[in-house]
This record gives sequence, structure tokens and C-alpha cells, in this order.
Amino acid sequence: MRKVATAAMFAALSATALGMTAGQPAAAAPSVNMEAVVKAAMWDPYKADQSITPGSGESVKAVEQALAAKNLLDKKQVDGHFGTSTVTAYQKYQKSLGHSGLAASGLPGKGSLTELGKGRYTVTAPISVGSKTSLDGKTVNKRTADMIAAAEKKAGVKFTITQGSYNAGGVGASGGTHDGGGAVDISVNNISNKTAAVKALREVGFAAWHRTPSQGNWAEHIHGIAISDTDMSPQAQAQAGDYFKGLNGLASHAKDDGPKVKKVTWEEFKRG
Repeated sequence: MRKVATAAMFAALSATALGMTAGQPAAAAPSVNMEAVVKAAMWDPYKADQSITPGSGESVKAVEQALAAKNLLDKKQVDGHFGTSTVTAYQKYQKSLGHSGLAASGLPGKGSLTELGKGRYTVTAPISVGSKTSLDGKTVNKRTADMIAAAEKKAGVKFTITQGSYNAGGVGASGGTHDGGGAVDISVNNISNKTAAVKALREVGFAAWHRTPSQGNWAEHIHGIAISDTDMSPQAQAQAGDYFKGLNGLASHAKDDGPKVKKVTWEEFKRG
């Protein structure tokens, strides 16, 4: 009896030290919503203020706390806003894992986000861009291909892709936006209602614009960036940031000239 009592006392003392009542399970680790974190990483760095992207604050803060624990981010920056300081800190973390290039752009991917959270948080609502595939002979990932198919259905027209993704250095006028995933250019030759086509692309989660020769050294086309594609190039991320700010995604950063829609990601569109 004495040994049993001692063991019970030890268990109670241990539970008290951990902030628990004896017999109760340990508190579950906090969760980090990857969709919310990536959306904030697309939007927050381009804001003029420190406002928090709706629904992302707690998840971003948990990521920032993990970065601060690794001495990659000043504790004063742990505020739920995924701004430039957090982007830089996350980029350093990615490089510490041996990543480089687009894999160390400061945009969280599932692998690095999960690794960072070990012992601190669990990742929910993961984003997967899928494997590379082909549309009209141009390389895109499965997520982008699925988005194109959904937009075609809404617009009632078959899109012809003239430039895809993962096309580093392929078209100089693109300025690096097609270097990573999620970027497409679409021919307008068979599209009578270009505004409706751009609207359909936006409604399924693209930052999309109708581009004309007067805007740059290119033929008329529709340009699209799949918001929250985790393979995206920094240049494409900047265009997504412009889109969220109501701008045109060009060097002029002029007012958005496209149709007004509720700005959503692919994952949000699928949930309705």
C-alpha cells in the first residue's frame, strides 16, 4: 500500500508541475491552419499597415513564436502579421533546412511548416499543389490545372495556355512571374468576352488581369496567378499582393482594371 500511495503522490505532483489536474490528459498542441498562414504570407508583406489578414492571426502568431524560439525573429515581431520581418525569418529557417532558390523564398510550404512545428503545433488545412502536368503543351501543377478547368466551366469557354509555370527565364517580359508554380498566360483569340473570362478566373482563386500591348512588351493575353500556390516565385507573390490591394500587378502599381469579385483562394472556392 505504501508503494502505491507513493506512486500516486508522484503522479499528482508531476501533473501539478505541468499545470494539470491529476487524472486529466495533457492539453492538446495548438494547431496552425496552413491555408490561413499562406494567405497571410501573400497579403501581409504588401500592406501599408500592420493589420492582420482575417482568420490568420493565431496561426501566424504560432509560427512566429516558433521562429522566435529559434532566434530567427525578434519577439517584438510576434504579432500575427506575416510582414517582411517574418518573411525574412522564415526564409532563414528554410535555408537552415538546406533549401535554396524558390524553396527558400520565405513562403511556407507544408514540409517546412510541419518541421518548424515539431513539439510546438500541428498543421491543419494543408495546401498541396500536386505533381506537374501539362496544359496545351505547357507545364503547370495539378492545383493550377484544376483551377483552370473550374474557370473554363464558369466562363463557358476553353482556355488556351500560351505560357505555363516553372518557366524560369523563358519569357523576359514576364519578369520572373512564371519562374515558379501557379502562373499562366491565356490566349484571347477565341474569347469574345474577356471581362467574363477574367472574372471566372478570379472567382476560382486566381489573381487575373487582361493584359494589352499598351501596358508592356507583349501580345494581348490574360495573365493569371494562382493565389496561395506554395511553389510561387517572389515576383508572382508580389502580383498576388497587388491584387489584394486592388492594384494591377504591373510595375506601375496602378488601380486594378479588372472585374470586382470576392477575393478567394482555390480552397475557399471549393468549400463554397
